[in-house]
Amino acid sequence: MRKWDKFFRILFFMSILTIGYLSIIPAYKIPNIAALNFLSDKLLHALIFFNISILGLLSNYKLSKLMLLTLIFSFGLIIEIIHFYHPYRYFEFADLMANLSGIFLALFIYKKKIA
Repeated sequence: MRKWDKFFRILFFMSILTIGYLSIIPAYKIPNIAALNFLSDKLLHALIFFNISILGLLSNYKLSKLMLLTLIFSFGLIIEIIHFYHPYRYFEFADLMANLSGIFLALFIYKKKIA
């Protein structure tokens, strides 16, 4: 394990837990959500999943990149399925596509060694 792997793994899991929590509480309970009104909902999804994906890739797990990114996408899918049954949230196919775009952007940047 490289010396930065543990740091990125901690950030990765903290991000997953934070996003998981914020995804299941009603949106009106999220403090300062109005501060993000200048960003579209889909852009936020793409940025969030870009963040999770780049942290996952930088963590150097002993998984293939395809498997790791599939698991990250599955995390987003599970959140959307929960939203389908959640009284204050809504399932949106466009959210899944925005998540996927963030994942692909992270993979592209990672492969180009920009990150």
